Amino acid sequence: QIFQLLALDLMLFLSEFEKGESLALKTFKQGIHPPEEKDISRGNDIQILNHPKEVFIPLQQHIGVAASPLVERGDLVKTGQLIAASPEFVSASIHASITGKVKTVDNFRLPSGIKGKMIHIIAGENEEIETLEHPKDWRKSEIKELLHVIRNAGLVGLGGAAFPTHVKLQPPKDKIIDTLILNGCECEPFLTADHVAMLNQGDALLEGCEILMKILNVNKAIIGIENNKIDAIEHLKLLNTNSNIEILPLQVKYPQGAEKMLIDAVLGRKVAPGKLPMDSGVVVQNVGTAIAVKEAIYDGKALIERIVTVSGNAFSNPGNYRVKLGTPVSVLLEATGYMAHSENYLFMGGPMMGKAITDTSVPIVKATSGLVAIEKHRMKDAVEYPCIQCAACVSACPMFLLPTQIISFAKAKDWHKSEELGVLSCMECGSCVYACPSNIPLVQWIKIAKYKVIEQKRKQVS
Repeated sequence: QIFQLLALDLMLFLSEFEKGESLALKTFKQGIHPPEEKDISRGNDIQILNHPKEVFIPLQQHIGVAASPLVERGDLVKTGQLIAASPEFVSASIHASITGKVKTVDNFRLPSGIKGKMIHIIAGENEEIETLEHPKDWRKSEIKELLHVIRNAGLVGLGGAAFPTHVKLQPPKDKIIDTLILNGCECEPFLTADHVAMLNQGDALLEGCEILMKILNVNKAIIGIENNKIDAIEHLKLLNTNSNIEILPLQVKYPQGAEKMLIDAVLGRKVAPGKLPMDSGVVVQNVGTAIAVKEAIYDGKALIERIVTVSGNAFSNPGNYRVKLGTPVSVLLEATGYMAHSENYLFMGGPMMGKAITDTSVPIVKATSGLVAIEKHRMKDAVEYPCIQCAACVSACPMFLLPTQIISFAKAKDWHKSEELGVLSCMECGSCVYACPSNIPLVQWIKIAKYKVIEQKRKQVS
């Protein structure tokens, strides 16, 4: 009987292991596990999208102050040339992604749906490339020189947040950083751009990691990768020769790619409400950002293109494409055989935190991780039902908030109570909405409450 029980225990363990629920894999508490949908695009190498005939390059592609144009109508520009910048610390430079002539600097539709100023460039016949000044040997360079190159290159977080990279790499002196974490989770369904980058540019990723370690003056780096990317994990382990860099497999869970969740999963450290990762001694960068850092430091390459996942059953040629920034979405859709019809929702980014778009003239920007088409019948029913007090949203929330209570106060316009319940800590990951059986638009209400709370705070300051 004892042996039978032991055998049963072993069978149960193996069953859980095959489901990816091995206890050996680290993760954070709560969260959800939506269908991954990675197979549509992850088996493909990085494909190069042909140079577009025109680009629309927004001056606001990052968190912070918008860049100001340095060119005007009629100017000739080269690929990689600086065309917009700001003296403000929290901002990012903008560069021409193609060689050609500036047609206009005017307002056009942004992926967010509002209009913003862009530089419209018409491609010329021949390409000319302008590179940035960069060090011959970064290991012998001063940190301020490396930061100067990164800022001039216009680098931002390529995981979707688009926070200026040079800002993250300069924490205040009272913030002691001991660990760099590179985010290779890519927990959003459908998206595989980071996955193929790790497979195709592993050497550049590890080199970029070492550069970031030098800038931050840390001796420890961890590359966290979810366990549904075994090939990337093994590939990077084979390439890695630096004992101070750890390749760490993580349990598959959403939203593990969020900074606070990733820090918790990797190090077991909690980032307190209202605090930043650097308050816990950590800086987090996306793996794609680390590759861009290497390219800027080694080759003087500005951020003028990025890898974009194209996925969903509405594409005849799904995959991961290297796309020039400013390329109209319509150009990428045409090149990938998008079969447009009224039964699809088209998302820029993943379906959890991305934005649904209807105007395909909008451009690919620094924060565009993917274009995903999902059939409407697969989306949740839009009909909202009364809350049944099941607490599914509470169990799913990775920030341990009470979504239903927050929106109850939001509906009553009690912004003070919403704030007391931690509405500003919500990262709008959508886990609560995914878990809700009543189809309550929790995130939409939370966004309203956050806006009102911040608005009131600004009034108090003024």
